[in-house]
Amino acid sequence: MSDYIMELRALVGHRPLLQVGASVIVVDSKDRVLLQLRSDNHCWGYAGGSVEIDEVVEDAAKRELFEETGLTAEELELFGVFSGKDMHYIYPNEDEVSNVDIVFVCRRYKGELRCQKGEVEELRFFSVSEFPENISQPNKKALDKWIEQNAPSASQL
Repeated sequence: MSDYIMELRALVGHRPLLQVGASVIVVDSKDRVLLQLRSDNHCWGYAGGSVEIDEVVEDAAKRELFEETGLTAEELELFGVFSGKDMHYIYPNEDEVSNVDIVFVCRRYKGELRCQKGEVEELRFFSVSEFPENISQPNKKALDKWIEQNAPSASQL
């Protein structure tokens, strides 16, 4: 959790906060998506987190990707901005947020996969047809769009 969000939490407790996120959907050469099994809710999602005060969103996305996966993004492409009622989330610790998630796609990256201790239990690449059922709710909207745009058609099966 970002220092900024932690400072706000000290003041407001679990009350809802507007939270701006910067996230990355990593895609490998086989068009598989890197997902991480989160330690807090034991669901799968992509790398991402809160943007710090005055931080450039792309820098935040790259920072979160490196912290959570060990990968360095060489290039990011804007995928979409996700917000609204279906982005409202209550964390297992009862902290409540209304997320605005700015999601990038990264196909060019380097580094060795490693899980961030305390946040990530496992990292694994999934094809669209293999996505796990238990997707973390704040990541569902973007991943549903990804599946819609990248699912193989009946002629490709």
